[in-house]
Amino acid sequence: MSGRVVVFIDAQNVYHDAREVFFENSGSHTLGQFDPLKFSQLICANKPLGQEKEPRVFKEVRVYTGRPDASKDPRSYAAHRRQCAVWESRGVIVRPRTLRYPPDWPTTRAEEKGIDVALAIDFVIMAVEGEYDIGVIASTDTDLRPALEYVFNRPEVRAEVAAWWYGATSKHLWVPDHVVWCNRLPKADYDAVADYTDYNLDLKP
Repeated sequence: MSGRVVVFIDAQNVYHDAREVFFENSGSHTLGQFDPLKFSQLICANKPLGQEKEPRVFKEVRVYTGRPDASKDPRSYAAHRRQCAVWESRGVIVRPRTLRYPPDWPTTRAEEKGIDVALAIDFVIMAVEGEYDIGVIASTDTDLRPALEYVFNRPEVRAEVAAWWYGATSKHLWVPDHVVWCNRLPKADYDAVADYTDYNLDLKP
């Protein structure tokens, strides 16, 4: 199958996986950041085996991300808004949801809630409504497996996944008893789409 490609990115999942896979969860917080547009264009060019000659047309990239609360963590909120503004200026569709703060925050970290649900709903609805021919989930969150399985079993669309890759034991989403094409992204691919900008800094001239 060939056609319009839409990439659905679970931003924090992809970021943390990159840090774990390539940087052993150490170093600057900018290590693991990536440009969603370059990331998606790379996936669009990464054709499945046997389909090298079939066209894949990049349509859009959608990023699902938790947003700090401006009243609780204004510095992180401002940094997140700056990062999202850069993404949106490049045509990325950003779907933020405010983080949930536990009573003992900041001792216990704030958590993302509803990100996987929002991504899953869009992935399914856009498939049903014919808004893409190839949908790619960039996440290793197993909560997304039901949505992946549903779209995978629809004959009119193709479901794929994407994950950072470092060997045979690399984790990725899958559908039981079926082969889902995984866009495997090694360190060289990360280097090609990395974004080392520190959005904690005010980037205005």
